[in-house]
Amino acid sequence: MIPPRARTWGRIGRTPVVKVRGRGSGRVSMAGMACYKHGERSRLIYTIREYRGREDEPKGFGRRDFRDLIAGARIQHGGPIVLVRDNVRLHLTVGMREFIDANAEWLTVFQLPT
Repeated sequence: MIPPRARTWGRIGRTPVVKVRGRGSGRVSMAGMACYKHGERSRLIYTIREYRGREDEPKGFGRRDFRDLIAGARIQHGGPIVLVRDNVRLHLTVGMREFIDANAEWLTVFQLPT
């Protein structure tokens, strides 16, 4: 996966699109977080999952992947996190709720309305 350009731009009101060369088949999923800290530049922390149709490969992200992304963001960010999440089914699982409750001292979560 090598993007053809390092940067892209889009007109106001239009989402910029970056085409990524693939190897002919498969699917690429991405989960990410935009992190902001007062007085510093914003960061995009993300993870990518490739699926080529093999038996032992997961098709998409699981709750452990989201948990690892949040924990990695805390390590890189170096402080408490306020997470605003949507209503994706995986975000609302019992395992994610347990992770949020166990880390309530540094993780505050707001749920977007349906």
